[in-house]
Amino acid sequence: MSFRIHNYLAVLLLFSGFALAQDFAPKGFETTNATPAVLNLPDKNAPDIPATVSLPRMAPELALQVYHGRSVIQSAQLAGYSAETIIRAELPETAQKGEFELQRRYSAPRNLEFTAVRYSGDGFVKSNVITRLLQSEVEHVKQDDGALTAINKENYKFSYKGTAEQGGRLVHVYQLKPKKKRAGLFKGKIYLDAFTGSMVRAEGGVVKSPSFFIKKIEFVQDYADVGEFTFPTHIHSEALARVIGRTVVDIYQQNYKPIATRLQASHATDSAPIPSR
Repeated sequence: MSFRIHNYLAVLLLFSGFALAQDFAPKGFETTNATPAVLNLPDKNAPDIPATVSLPRMAPELALQVYHGRSVIQSAQLAGYSAETIIRAELPETAQKGEFELQRRYSAPRNLEFTAVRYSGDGFVKSNVITRLLQSEVEHVKQDDGALTAINKENYKFSYKGTAEQGGRLVHVYQLKPKKKRAGLFKGKIYLDAFTGSMVRAEGGVVKSPSFFIKKIEFVQDYADVGEFTFPTHIHSEALARVIGRTVVDIYQQNYKPIATRLQASHATDSAPIPSR
């Protein structure tokens, strides 16, 4: 299936409601030949109309198409963002732990920087787990070709599995099977909001290890909408490494401040709070 950005923009405006349509509309735009407003007095016999109108529930294929359209638009519109990041890593076999708090700053298309705020825990975990993870993410952003890892029908086979409830939201569930054994692809499931097409959760196992020293990686990643954009808020991953054994990592991200290119920048909205241990 080929995707065209203008088709998905139309779908988004149709199904995402008045608030999203307002975000795409030029601010302060006025028409000089506007039709004069007509005052319509309320009909006493007319039924009450609710102040808010619920969005229609999308069919599974439409939700998948809208999700892809949102991804295309976000890639084109997102100039950068900043966020607060906390990484917690643990080596269960040796009971070593560490927690690193950082400021994350991304500038499109290939620049990611971290600024350390504080670290507590074992030094081995910091240098051999968390720091390497951060370095790997920075390099991935520099070298990433989004087309090779995008969740679309060029890279995956989709199988619809029905609806479920996720975080109080009705979601469509899709089983994903990658068409190639390529780094960055995974076998698992995605959960899309049945009314907006936003990604809510992705989970599964990486089909090709990014390193000889890592034998297996499984993950669950949750997302949240921040203004016009969708960002990851929490990822839980477990990896089996050849030298240090099982590694458990939780990454929490909150207080996103997106910067848009052609849209007015979104105001910062807090993501789900980071749970205390």
